[in-house]
Amino acid sequence: MSALLLRAGVQGLVDVRTAPGSRRNPDTAREEMQRWLPEAGIGYRWEPRLGGWRRIKGQSPDIGLRNDSFRSYAGYMRSEDFQSGIDELVAEAAVEQVAVMCAETLWWRCHRKLIADYLTLVRGIEVRHLMHDGKLLDHRPTAEARVAGDVLVYDGPAGEPE
Repeated sequence: MSALLLRAGVQGLVDVRTAPGSRRNPDTAREEMQRWLPEAGIGYRWEPRLGGWRRIKGQSPDIGLRNDSFRSYAGYMRSEDFQSGIDELVAEAAVEQVAVMCAETLWWRCHRKLIADYLTLVRGIEVRHLMHDGKLLDHRPTAEARVAGDVLVYDGPAGEPE
């Protein structure tokens, strides 16, 4: 993993897993990554404010998202906690090449998809997805997303299945 990150020019990794550990891949546990990533020349930071597994509170305006987990996270993105976490991520990315990591390999099946939408549409930041083979793919925002002030709302017609 460190070779893949280094080839992509990554200088810092921000871990957005709610529970940063893995029985299947013990080297990806937070404590282990805090050790071996800096040894490889890559910074590591766990950012629980950007973690997934959120719950919908009340009615969700994000009717364009079919997946309940995505709809819950979209609602969470309008919170102060999310905003402070994203502010820190943006500040970090302004000074070094940063990768955002979660447990789900496929970004389009992960809340990283919504984080990338926010960074692209609201903050105007270029986001590229690092694939397991080293390819970098430009982020294409979710079709159902629209900017409302300084937040995203996913209320467009539902597109591809999530």
